[in-house]
Amino acid sequence: MSTRLEDYALIGDCHSAALVARTGSIDWLCLPRFDSGACFAALLGTPEHGRWLLAPAGEITAVKRRYRPDTLVLETEYETPGGAVTVVDCMAPRMEAPRLIRMVIGRRGQVAMRMQLVVRFDYGAVVPWVSRSTSGLKAVAGPDTLVLDTPVALHGEGLTTISDFTVSAGDSIPLVMTWYPSHEPEPARIDAAAYVTETEKWWHEWASRCSYGGAWRDAVVRSLITLKALTYAPTGGIVAAPTTSLPEYIGGVRNWDYRICWLRDATFTLYTFMRGGYIEEARAWRQWLIRAVAGTPSQVNIMYGLAGERRLPELELDWLPGYEDSRPVRIGNAAYSQFQLDVFGEVAAALHLAREAGLEANAISWNVEREMARFLESAWQQPDEGIWEVRGPRRHFTHSKVMAWLAMDRMIMSAEKFGLEGPVDQWRRVRAAIHEDVCRNGYDAERGTFVQYYGSKVVDASLVMIPLVGFLPPGDPRVLGTIAAVERELMVGGLVLRYPTTPEVDGLPPGEGVFLACTLWLANALIMIGRIDDARVLFERVLALCNDVGLLSEEYEPRLGRLVGNFPQALSHVGLVNTAFRLDGQQPPPP
Repeated sequence: MSTRLEDYALIGDCHSAALVARTGSIDWLCLPRFDSGACFAALLGTPEHGRWLLAPAGEITAVKRRYRPDTLVLETEYETPGGAVTVVDCMAPRMEAPRLIRMVIGRRGQVAMRMQLVVRFDYGAVVPWVSRSTSGLKAVAGPDTLVLDTPVALHGEGLTTISDFTVSAGDSIPLVMTWYPSHEPEPARIDAAAYVTETEKWWHEWASRCSYGGAWRDAVVRSLITLKALTYAPTGGIVAAPTTSLPEYIGGVRNWDYRICWLRDATFTLYTFMRGGYIEEARAWRQWLIRAVAGTPSQVNIMYGLAGERRLPELELDWLPGYEDSRPVRIGNAAYSQFQLDVFGEVAAALHLAREAGLEANAISWNVEREMARFLESAWQQPDEGIWEVRGPRRHFTHSKVMAWLAMDRMIMSAEKFGLEGPVDQWRRVRAAIHEDVCRNGYDAERGTFVQYYGSKVVDASLVMIPLVGFLPPGDPRVLGTIAAVERELMVGGLVLRYPTTPEVDGLPPGEGVFLACTLWLANALIMIGRIDDARVLFERVLALCNDVGLLSEEYEPRLGRLVGNFPQALSHVGLVNTAFRLDGQQPPPP
């Protein structure tokens, strides 16, 4: 039985990230980047596919976890009949090499500890050559080397490295794992305790810059820290999640690789960083964007690799059984080549917001936007795959058209407010044409609601964006009717589905959990129409789904009472932050 997602915590160094289970097992870690092959892949298989367990060897009577305040330094406290220990886990801010630090601290009495280390490179496929080193052990295969530096004695049992040791009150025992390319010399040893202190200091300083001071500060700061941890520091790219193939429906096939930079998710994250006071992250993302989308607008991807890579071929790893037998396990994402109109609107809105937030002018950025606008002058009339990356036929999705309108609207606003040059009159004509087309073809007057795509009879949660982006005023009867239809037709257990999953629309078998970001979008729309109390209920319902260390996945399965989908999910935490700002009366940008 796989560990529930609720039982994982995140540690990371803004290059990669690891998932640490309540049991003390690190079941997911890709090095040296988020999208590298995993050296611990038990999350999608069994312990034999790689993990690092560190926990009391005998009976555990209680477990309690927390992050040190305003940091990504994790503490797991274990109570046993003979005493108590704390395991401290963190990934030190990246310097010369990726390092994962574990410290076992004796609190009371004596506790027998067990470490089990199973290193498997390339997502569990490659068994490395393991040998002793001057500091502990070394595992080597192909381009990868992992070294474990620890004072405790190690021995082998089959293909597993074991250590059994005892911790007494006052003891502090370090275990440091370092990755480096196999053709390079081993990095110098470090003082583990000093690195933990520096890591704590680094995160605490970063969190102190948060501008939010409302009723939900702890949840907001935790979400912002999580979003920062999903940022790839060398380029400014932002991954949607640090995992791949965690299913949207247990046992299903909706299992995707999210260790990729979606333009949409990244721009939403950018909104949130700017609202939270983090302008440097916005500046780095803008530079990443300009590099990534350079070229012809018709060739703009909806997603890119961490450094702006355009080709993200999708492969299936048939040796991994998947999370709770949810197959296939995929790496890469074939949707990179899809055509999605909405990304142009989200990018234009993000760059306009960056200007309003005081980010210095960038001529290249404006040139990129003008080229996108020129492309949209005709491209908005084409069908696309839509926001949800359906693998069915292209359609005229209503939300896509609204976001094409948004692109033109924000281009016009930027030109007018900041004196930027462009064919504003032409943009106004295109904006008006899109608006008229959506209101004529995307609205079902008989049902009193906008619909998922032209000619459809179903609604889509993305339609609540219509008032959020200013396409129509909140009090417009068409907006009110759409919100009512979403509440009536897409709510399950008080939370919101994305849309009815039917094979004719998305080309996949039906079934998925409720989408947490969509639930929070609805909460924002309810605030805009004056239903503050209802919005607060929705927000607190989502907040209650955070696990014990404040993390959310992509979706929630009400039938099972479990988080599902990739974890932790940037879009869910973006929605949490923006909704908290709105409920506190601090108007955020569109979520």
